[in-house]
Amino acid sequence: MLKGRKIIVTGANGALGSKVCEVAEAQGASTLRLDLAFSEADDNCHAVDLTDLEATTRLVGELGDFDGVFNIAGGFAMGSDTWTRDDADWEKMFALNVTTLRNMLKAAVPLLLQRGGGSIVNVGAYGAREGQADMSAYCASKSVVMRLTESLANEVRDQGVNVNAVLPTVIDTPANRAGMPDADPSAWVAPEDLANVICFLGSSAAHAVHGALVPVRGLS
Repeated sequence: MLKGRKIIVTGANGALGSKVCEVAEAQGASTLRLDLAFSEADDNCHAVDLTDLEATTRLVGELGDFDGVFNIAGGFAMGSDTWTRDDADWEKMFALNVTTLRNMLKAAVPLLLQRGGGSIVNVGAYGAREGQADMSAYCASKSVVMRLTESLANEVRDQGVNVNAVLPTVIDTPANRAGMPDADPSAWVAPEDLANVICFLGSSAAHAVHGALVPVRGLS
């Protein structure tokens, strides 16, 4: 579905990001991989701090033409009570989930509009459709991701840019298995299944889909 397309993938060194790159390339795309760091040198891998707008804008401008952006970068952490005075959880979740996304949008959207079209796929969270106890910072940050997706979709849909998001439940990653050893990962979302949905939304087959928040729940 992605034959001949060049896709920027943020968070590309993580469990989901690396799988998204693998699936996208299997579908014919070439990927430009962005993350904080990479263990091996590769012309397609670019180390950048996405919380730094200047660095992000400079790098994206140097990558050349691209057809789409898969914004996989983000993070999860259980938090404290909503009324806790320490803002560390709040600041961390908004930096990882909101600041990284907004900086990529600031850097990439003008270039997609200039080229006359493209696609953007973001990652929200199924659980953030409503607030969850001891997860206010995470839920609030992912709620922002979802509202940004809808707003941006309405702003650029008439200019050839598709903007959508996936809403996964728990993803079957090594980190989640380690953090929830008593859970049944067979009910979780396989990274490859989620990657397939992301790649569909980034393909020409989804050209009529704008502002969708697509639940990807596995069996949970």
